Amino acid sequence: MSQYPIRPQHRRPGRAAMTNPDIRYDRIAVEAVDDGWDIDEDEPLPVLRTDVTEERLRQAISRNHSPDLSFDRSVNPYRGCEHGCIYCFARPSHAYLGLSPGLDFETKLIARPNAAAQLCKELSNPRYRPAMIAIGTNTDPYQPIEKERQIMREVLGVLRDFNHPVGIVTKGALIERDIDILGPMAAKGLTRVGISITTLDPKTSRAMEPRVPSPAARLRTIRRLTDAGVPVRVMVSPVVPALTDHELEAILEAAHDAGAVAASSIVLRLPREVAGLFRDWLTAHYPDRAARVMGRVRELHGGKDYDPNFGSRMTGQGAWAAMIRQRFQLATRKLGLDRSLPPLRTDLFAKPPAPGDQLDLF
Repeated sequence: MSQYPIRPQHRRPGRAAMTNPDIRYDRIAVEAVDDGWDIDEDEPLPVLRTDVTEERLRQAISRNHSPDLSFDRSVNPYRGCEHGCIYCFARPSHAYLGLSPGLDFETKLIARPNAAAQLCKELSNPRYRPAMIAIGTNTDPYQPIEKERQIMREVLGVLRDFNHPVGIVTKGALIERDIDILGPMAAKGLTRVGISITTLDPKTSRAMEPRVPSPAARLRTIRRLTDAGVPVRVMVSPVVPALTDHELEAILEAAHDAGAVAASSIVLRLPREVAGLFRDWLTAHYPDRAARVMGRVRELHGGKDYDPNFGSRMTGQGAWAAMIRQRFQLATRKLGLDRSLPPLRTDLFAKPPAPGDQLDLF
């Protein structure tokens, strides 16, 4: 072990993860050491930039059979997420790419530029049967690089042309750009949106979700979507014990005032590498309550950092979980947010005519 402190390699403005944990599929672990040579403390460190590579999809629609989810198919325009939420349950998926769930997840992104074309091909298959496609269930389709890449907008254009139902989950205010597509789709009963708000405190949000629009900006997004006729569900997710749980009712009330028509909530879950990343983040940003937060997390998940079991992994267990559920139920009932949104329509689905096709006379 080196006797010298390890100097960071980069400055990390706007990043939540502190490190890059080893990739669990690698057989060799890497540990940085410093022998004390060639250290210039006055030399400024380079900024850790976002790097985007491209992946050509062979299949746009991913299928799942999870009993915890209300959908069986999804589309992901990107892998990795520049929003950088420290608690993101999708971080471990980066290990499948040979990348770390830590800083790599926030900075080494994969864009899928042919997602819309491949989706069009799959929807055109005569054997395809429509059901709601979920987008944003793994990484956010409206993360910052979408402003330039516009892959999500192209995907939405395909879904609009096929009159295919879509449910979107996002923290990104960039979704307002696509109101011209979402509004008419909502009028046909083809779309709804979930906006995630974890805290109303901008300081906590900036530390925990460094490149996500502010809570106030997300509330404005709810209002603009609602004014365009798009049904919006506020997602108080995740509820972080001893850090954001006291804001539950306030978030619901603010979202209701902004126009949200339904609500949902999920407690903090820390699968695989996320647990260590979150503990390091807590120690750095909230050292006075780190032990208390993690104690509550373990109470929620049967004494462990994470409970992977279906049925309990998103709701938690024990007295504290029961109290959160009761508070959520009381608040949503009071605000009229305790309702299920009607299912999206599938009967309008049809392959759009291609250029040169003979149109029906009647």
